[in-house]
Amino acid sequence: MQTRTLCVLLVLQAVVSFRAAPRIMHLFRASGCVRLTWIPHFSSVINWTLRVGLATLSQVKAMENPWLAIIDQSIDIGVKRVLVVLRVSLAALAERGSAIRLEDCECIGLQITAHSDGEWVCDTLTTVFTEAGDPVAILKDGGTDLAKGVRLWREREGKKRVWVIEDIGHVLANGLKAQYANTKSFTRFVAIIHKGAARLRQTTLAFLIPPKLRTKGRFQGISHLGKWAERILKVLADKTETDRHSDMATLRKAMAGLTGLRPFLERFATTALTVAEVMTLLKHHGLNQKPYHHCCQLAEDLPPRAKVKKRLLSWLKRHLHIQCRLGIGQTPLLVSSDIIESLFGTFKHIIARSPQAEMNRTVLVIPALCGKRDPLTIAQAFAHTSHRELQRWEQDQVTPTLRQRRGTFFDTEGYQKPGKVIPAKPP
Repeated sequence: MQTRTLCVLLVLQAVVSFRAAPRIMHLFRASGCVRLTWIPHFSSVINWTLRVGLATLSQVKAMENPWLAIIDQSIDIGVKRVLVVLRVSLAALAERGSAIRLEDCECIGLQITAHSDGEWVCDTLTTVFTEAGDPVAILKDGGTDLAKGVRLWREREGKKRVWVIEDIGHVLANGLKAQYANTKSFTRFVAIIHKGAARLRQTTLAFLIPPKLRTKGRFQGISHLGKWAERILKVLADKTETDRHSDMATLRKAMAGLTGLRPFLERFATTALTVAEVMTLLKHHGLNQKPYHHCCQLAEDLPPRAKVKKRLLSWLKRHLHIQCRLGIGQTPLLVSSDIIESLFGTFKHIIARSPQAEMNRTVLVIPALCGKRDPLTIAQAFAHTSHRELQRWEQDQVTPTLRQRRGTFFDTEGYQKPGKVIPAKPP
């Protein structure tokens, strides 16, 4: 196996940083596992990996079998964000038998921007689908830019028959937010666990600290908090443990006021755990008649007037209709965009050690992470795409980076580097 192919596989399959790949190669050579005559610089590993990503993008063609598009935008890294479009066969979920993986996906579109709105999303989708063909459905989350962009694309291109699937995770998270975010009981609960966590931290009871609530997407994955609340209430209600026990006394003091919210917390825990069970079912098995009826049964455990219950039942009815109209029989419909969130997470892990992380040419790692990542595929990518083509793509698609702008700024402001004389500005 060639050195460059091995380095790229370390990045894409072992998910190590660009700088770590040459160090691992040093270990391989020292141990005698692999015969290597030279060790590449980490910048070469970057260029090789990005060439694989560019080759993947440049080879996008129309697909005969029906497929759906998964679209999403990353959160801002630096001052930019990226819109990614994935292609997944409608049969992928049934063939996998569980949640799909990155190897089941193909990245067919990638665009960097410093300003995103519906018009820009529409223009990007038009460009992508012109080359890749039209999907039978588009799966997205509840972002306003994406919603407007997809709506404009369907109207302008006359694609009303392309169905729009709303990601189940975001739908239920928004339902939980609508139900609890502004209630006094939930606000009181959050205040208690924040104070309790501060009191328990760096003590022998630190293992009982509640799960940390995220600032963004707080109600995604909140089932962990519901499960914790359910368990901690049982501990606090256990009369066999007296307050003479120092640990129990510390716990009761740290979580003072929690037992007073018992009726609310019991309802909250039941709702959160039921929602988590519904999401797990739909994310792993998709939607057809069987999961539909199972989810309807689970919804019976939710409070009768719960907003999340109303949204869930409405979503189930609307998307079962889409599944039927697609004419795919009982083939399950993919209804979760978790795979693209996983893709963004893997990408950020690889570039995490960058001193000035931003959306620059390294976004080409994203398409390289999708599909088959074996030595043959990588060798074909090298043969298909040269380093000069990578440079041209960077010039066309990537605006000046933070490092480039910093260098230009200091040079123009008269910053003098050692050994370099910059003429003073005329008065």
